[in-house]
Amino acid sequence: MSGMHQLGVAGDPASRIHRLDPRAKIVGLAGITVVAVSTPPRLWPVLAACALALATIAAAGRVGPGVIWTRARVVLPLVLFVAVFVPFVRGGEQIDLGPVDVSRAGLTTFFAVSSKALIGTVSAVLLGATTSFPDVLHGLERMRAPRLLTLIAAFMYRYLFVITGEARRMRVALSSRGYRPRHALQAAALGRVATALFLRTFERGERVYVAMLARGYTGATPRLRALAFGRADVLFLAALVAALVPLRVVA
Repeated sequence: MSGMHQLGVAGDPASRIHRLDPRAKIVGLAGITVVAVSTPPRLWPVLAACALALATIAAAGRVGPGVIWTRARVVLPLVLFVAVFVPFVRGGEQIDLGPVDVSRAGLTTFFAVSSKALIGTVSAVLLGATTSFPDVLHGLERMRAPRLLTLIAAFMYRYLFVITGEARRMRVALSSRGYRPRHALQAAALGRVATALFLRTFERGERVYVAMLARGYTGATPRLRALAFGRADVLFLAALVAALVPLRVVA
């Protein structure tokens, strides 16, 4: 696989988790999120079981806590920032914490929201760490996801590298010409650079699309290896169902 294809993949690419069919990981990790989100706040054992399932998947794929935290911290703090105000604004029985009083029901809601946000975020992180983005798109295609959405995501992924490459070359060109802005008036050149970047990336995107058509592109991403849903994938999903669904139903 090319470096671009493997971009974002972490852990051990040879692990059993990495080698699972993308559809199995999409359904399994999305299922863990659904179970967690649908669990009432008082049923914390179900949330603990979801967290344990994610920890097991991460350990099997050798995805370390550092990788998970580095990627989760982009999204998770925003959710926690909103949820942290719930104990202070929600009514009901109050708990004295010294200088402030907080709602007992609000604390329960805060911990529930935080736990569910953490489980959902880690599920998405593990999917991205164990499955390349093109494989995720191919799995969604095979699962009959809306074709327009998968095409938009695929082109966005491809043209992101085009834009990044053009921006890097223009930055080098500016530096080679001695551009060192020292005050706001000298930053006016950045507006012209942004305009030129848009035009150059648009033209580059057109050339990329024409080249794809010349190579037989018909709206579907070609694959060198077809996906195959094997016994390991069935066992992976069966283990998740056996571990979480009965506990959720009984609870």
